Amino acid sequence: MQFLTPTLLALAGLAGPILLLYMLRLRRQEFSISSTMLWERLMQDREANAPWQKLRRNLLLLLQLLILAALVFALARPFVPAPSVAAGSVAVLIDASASMNATDMPGGQTRFDAARDQARALAGTLASNEVMTIITVGAAPEVLTPPTGEPAALLDALNRARPTQNAADWDSALALAGASVAGRQGASIVVISDGGLPDDLPSVAAPVRYIRVGRESSNLAISALATRSLNGQPELFAAVTNHSDTDAKTILSLTVDGQLIAAERISVAAGQTADVTITDLPETTRVIEASLSAPASGGIADYLGVDNVAYAVYAPPATGRALLVTEGNLFLAQVLGALPNVEAFRQQPGDLPANESFDLVVLDGWLPPQLPETNLLVVNPPNSTDLFVTGETFDNTRLLKQTDDPILSFVEFKDVAIREAVAVQTTGWARTLVEAEGGPLLLAGTVGGRRVAIITFDLHASDLPLKIAFPILISNLMQWFAPSQPFDAPDGVEPASALTIRPQATTSAYRITLPDGTVQTFPVGETALAFASTTQLGVYRVELLDEEAVQNASTFAVNLFAAEESDIRPRETITIGQKAVGGPGQIDQFGQRELWSFLAIAALVVLILEWWVYHRGSALPGRTRRTEAAK
Repeated sequence: MQFLTPTLLALAGLAGPILLLYMLRLRRQEFSISSTMLWERLMQDREANAPWQKLRRNLLLLLQLLILAALVFALARPFVPAPSVAAGSVAVLIDASASMNATDMPGGQTRFDAARDQARALAGTLASNEVMTIITVGAAPEVLTPPTGEPAALLDALNRARPTQNAADWDSALALAGASVAGRQGASIVVISDGGLPDDLPSVAAPVRYIRVGRESSNLAISALATRSLNGQPELFAAVTNHSDTDAKTILSLTVDGQLIAAERISVAAGQTADVTITDLPETTRVIEASLSAPASGGIADYLGVDNVAYAVYAPPATGRALLVTEGNLFLAQVLGALPNVEAFRQQPGDLPANESFDLVVLDGWLPPQLPETNLLVVNPPNSTDLFVTGETFDNTRLLKQTDDPILSFVEFKDVAIREAVAVQTTGWARTLVEAEGGPLLLAGTVGGRRVAIITFDLHASDLPLKIAFPILISNLMQWFAPSQPFDAPDGVEPASALTIRPQATTSAYRITLPDGTVQTFPVGETALAFASTTQLGVYRVELLDEEAVQNASTFAVNLFAAEESDIRPRETITIGQKAVGGPGQIDQFGQRELWSFLAIAALVVLILEWWVYHRGSALPGRTRRTEAAK
């Protein structure tokens, strides 16, 4: 055993005054007596009251010396070396991802609770000159406490920690942990997790230790849930994955708009996925909830519950009216006429119909003096407008960059040959989706509450209409121009991902109701906004507001379709910077387990005992019996 403050052992000298108090006796005054019969008693009394005498056994004296010894040793802060995965300045990363909600720990405890217990134990080994930082790792890492050695602050931070229902951002977490221990001597990083980390994480400057939590791997999960329209009828596709080592049976229940419509018994082989297709859904279907439950027999332990429920929102295809203004572009006319849910009209360049409204106007090689106040697709613009400025034509049309955008889904421009294009510049409202060395080839954006896309080249001066990419591009543009919802939300929005909300021309605000019932309202301008508070699993409702009136309302679903979270098998090691971390032999450091708290408790117990003895008598039992026998 060693001491952190050994100089305080000098306080043991206080035992001297205690002994002196027991040895010192007061003198009494002498008195004359009338009889010699009392001499013997007088001599005994004088002997008892002598100022100094030999110490006799006294229980109170022994207890008081024990109290002093315990307090002195407590002040000296004794400690014993304790095996630890880290010592010095420590950054603790507690995995707060969805898989840490698994209840496979003893007594039904979750993995996250077990991880907090491990962090508490680690905090108990800190010495007086050591500090710890606690970070929970979810979709966005959260620093619960800056570097501190205060036990109360660390325990309070751990009590406030909560798991999430999202995947974890380990890249950001490791960078944050590395910054918190940078420049500190003996710094290290401790990861407390079930091991579901990516294999391509970068290395960090400080040594990394890994504490594994989790025992079992048995889990069933809904891994996909999507809807589509088939001949005007809603159709549902579901997938159930068995992440266990044994075959399993489960019951898939479907609830449509709050009403249970089906419950199917499904068998899923070990490590495999079972697909289910439901075609007889009601025409009025909007929100679908799918859930898994264990059958009466043939079921397995399912330790993770957050992936047993999933949601899907069915949005019927929107029908729009489109006007094509062209000299005779048969490519555009044919593709617009072939698209479902598009009612196409065609006319020659000239005055636009004044008494008819269109959801989209396609202007091919011609522009009116005043652009119509609706969605526009401009092809090969001949002149400038109040929305854009045209310049010289360029023939350097080799592809430079193509962005990742839903408009370009399954569309590749790298094999498209274009003879020439027009240089087009906007006032900042449009983003360039396809860019050549000479300038943009495709631009799109929202301005004045309408959507505008510009193809800067003549379709006849390219081979794009001869490729399968052309009808796909026009179809994607139609979905972008006339969406059935005020946002882009495909089936299975990932938790914590941003959602683009498109306001209408007169939209003043949008209101979102979260799955837990929380309502958030945001003001809007002319541009689309991103909503990123999608960490809860479930159904969100979006309402576009014009002052207090609801212009448009729709819903979208956020689901945990993450195989790395549903596969709850604990990993023996993790990989940081292409180096395996964890496994046997990683505890190669020693912390300090202080004992002062035990000594302080012992002193308190002895103090209580001393108080009790004082009121019951201070003589030792053996001494009392001998005294009585002598009498």
